[in-house]
Amino acid sequence: MAIQKRVGIWIRVSTDMQVKDDSPEHHEQRARYYAQSHDWQVMEVYRLDAVSGKSVMQHPEAQRMLADIRSGHITGLVFSKLARLARSTKELLEFAEIFRQEGADLVSLSENIDTSSPAGRLFFTIISAMAEWEREEIAARVAASVPIRAKLGKSLGGQAPFGYQWSGKEFVVNTTEAPVRALMYQLFLQLQRKKSTAQELNRRGYRTRNGTQFTATTVSRLLRDSTAKGERRANYTQTTGNNKQWVLKPQSEWVIIPCESIISPELWEQCNGILDNQEAKRRPRGPKPVYLLSGFVKCSCGTTMYVYQSSKNYACKRCKTRISVADIDEIYQVYLKEYLSGINREDYLRQSDQQLQEKKQLLEVTVKERTKLAKRITELVDLRLDGSLTKERYTEQYTPLEERMQQLDVIIPELEAEIDVRNIQLISSDVVLTDAKTLYDEWGSMSLDQKRAIVEVITSKVEITKQDITITLAYATPPSSKSREKVSPRHGFMLAISITFAG
Repeated sequence: MAIQKRVGIWIRVSTDMQVKDDSPEHHEQRARYYAQSHDWQVMEVYRLDAVSGKSVMQHPEAQRMLADIRSGHITGLVFSKLARLARSTKELLEFAEIFRQEGADLVSLSENIDTSSPAGRLFFTIISAMAEWEREEIAARVAASVPIRAKLGKSLGGQAPFGYQWSGKEFVVNTTEAPVRALMYQLFLQLQRKKSTAQELNRRGYRTRNGTQFTATTVSRLLRDSTAKGERRANYTQTTGNNKQWVLKPQSEWVIIPCESIISPELWEQCNGILDNQEAKRRPRGPKPVYLLSGFVKCSCGTTMYVYQSSKNYACKRCKTRISVADIDEIYQVYLKEYLSGINREDYLRQSDQQLQEKKQLLEVTVKERTKLAKRITELVDLRLDGSLTKERYTEQYTPLEERMQQLDVIIPELEAEIDVRNIQLISSDVVLTDAKTLYDEWGSMSLDQKRAIVEVITSKVEITKQDITITLAYATPPSSKSREKVSPRHGFMLAISITFAG
């Protein structure tokens, strides 16, 4: 049985007037209906009443929500629209990046964004591209000034390495830290282990600049830093990738500035020679084998089937069910192509859009009805206040109107949620039906990573029994399903292929 998705609901209104007039309860109810339609479990409601959207990241409710995302307490957040999450583009990008890193979903009902759907995942791609562009623009401007400042001997920002300090605009030795930095090289030359060197420094009572204990990582970084031998390097590193990992720039871009040394060049070269030899002896681990349908092939008992060692077969250890990797890949590709070619995209999307428009018309009629009721209630109140209606007559007319109003207040967000669902399903189906068919035409020239991207978007699971294979595609149900038989080209047994579709 699939694990029920756990979500939170985000509600923010920016002023006291909005709290009163733009009902948070309405937004919450709408979000709950949407979650209910997907069989999601609502775990938390994060409510920020009368809070400006200019900056919400540090709000206690925002921090509580992010903590729940990081801990896995919730795996998605539902809100009425992006402007309710954050009006600052910077904070919106930050939220999106955190959710992407944690593998959590964002669901914006007004913008029809649901990152748990294929089309919705494009949102993360777009947001990431925007963030990357913004970072590159800033980085380009900064990078252009770095070499010039470095050659002039000016600070490029950040702290001086342990053993040195900035005194005004001068880079000088820190007389308190320098002896400890020199001792580090001497201990490493003797012990020849980074961890042992760190432990010995800590045992002797020495600490880093911020008062923490030395670690093997800190020791390694400081041993590699050539500043200690009188050569301060600048413009020699950069960050790369989403994890902001530091890497060396080409040596031609480095700027070397002479500075006061702490140790002799000979001692520095001896220690770094030891480090070079140790790193050369380490064998990097080879990449794990990756197959087209890895993670999607399931045994009928519910166990995920894996390819063990070099067998080239998916196998279930519990049931001993086995199938060749080559066979299941070929079967999947043949039936994927047959399915995609058999869909009349225009008819399918037209029918889906017609159903969507019908729901929108119903919502429009319902909202108009509520407006009329609200107007009639206001008129009754005015008549009661000026004495034109007796108390009994007022109650007689007001009570059924109020009951009807309460009913519509339940129906309207429910209709809005259903429209949200249909909108997102329509967009998802369009993306899948258009892009997947186009991409399949290029299947033969694609890399494994590109093929896997298609599989991950449109495949729910591939279930294997002793005689049958059931391929379940994970998007809205097309007009018809198909069932065929196929002879395995390598083993000669008959496989009854049943392709089903999960809406």
